[in-house]
Amino acid sequence: MVQNTTKLSWREKIHTIIAEADTPAGKAFDIVLLVLIAFSIILVMLESVSEINAHYHEYFYLGEWIITIFFTIEYILRVISIKKPTAYIFSFYGVIDFLSTIPLYLSFFFVGTNALLAIRALRLLRVFRILKITRYIGEGNKLARALKDSRPKIFVFLFAVLILSVIAGTLMYLVEGPEHGFKSIPISVYWCIVTLTTVGFGDIAPVTAAGQFIAALIMILGYGIIAVPTGIVTSEMSKNKDKPVPEDADYVHTNTQTCHNCGARNHQDSAKFCHKCGTKL
Repeated sequence: MVQNTTKLSWREKIHTIIAEADTPAGKAFDIVLLVLIAFSIILVMLESVSEINAHYHEYFYLGEWIITIFFTIEYILRVISIKKPTAYIFSFYGVIDFLSTIPLYLSFFFVGTNALLAIRALRLLRVFRILKITRYIGEGNKLARALKDSRPKIFVFLFAVLILSVIAGTLMYLVEGPEHGFKSIPISVYWCIVTLTTVGFGDIAPVTAAGQFIAALIMILGYGIIAVPTGIVTSEMSKNKDKPVPEDADYVHTNTQTCHNCGARNHQDSAKFCHKCGTKL
């Protein structure tokens, strides 16, 4: 599945290392990358703590620049190692890589943009490629199918809850009134949704006996409502067990090869050519 790197050009060799995880060098590169991403996120989090930042600001700043320079070089290598750079630049990972690189540079022009470095957390998604966790998500596919089959029932359920919230919110507006915090029907509906979901911020509370009685009914109803979507999805999962499903329906291909011509991913494990442009992998 892995190319013979002795026959590859320098661009293809770089691409094999930074864009794939099937080789020792590629896996080592991605692990180092993940460590740096995690370290960078920790730096940004610690820098937001004023007491810690006051003592170690210079170290944080230096560390962020070292990591940013590494990511800049990595981004440039990813661009030049592919024959169609725009395929990577405008891809999901390409956009994330770019956005996670520029914040510190923008800090020269806009104050506080270095906090955007936390977006690098999205780059941790690469851990799925490195550890090949995708081979274990077959059960996740079953859950996804159950959720998809449950959509009509859940939609009807949520619509019913919305209508109930509007009715109960309007009733509370009439019972409590603006003098008790229920200043309008939208605010009363907001209170009802917060109460129904058992969140209970406490910013608005009924005062009258009638209002408290209605609130108690809504709270009790809320516990029952929470269980309904779970029951719907569980029922669909039980039905799916009885349906004939192809043996490979939940199989997830773990091939990490990326086409060095167009940047296409998600090839089958036995693929020898790119499924998008036909280039030999």
